[in-house]
Amino acid sequence: MTRPSDFRFVRLAEVCRTAGLSRSQIYRLEAAGQFPKRVKLGQSASAWIESEVLQWCADRIAASREVAA
Repeated sequence: MTRPSDFRFVRLAEVCRTAGLSRSQIYRLEAAGQFPKRVKLGQSASAWIESEVLQWCADRIAASREVAA
């Protein structure tokens, strides 16, 4: 189980760099349920949980390897 001390919040710019997607693509995928949901941090601040974004990336890599094999 993930402990709260394992969480690291990442903001949109870092999510874009990590996932290799534009902000509009991230929001579109999130709305479609195909990308991790944001966490509301305050009235006008939100972020993603880094481990969820990294898992999403790992899943994309695995899926691309399965298709190629």
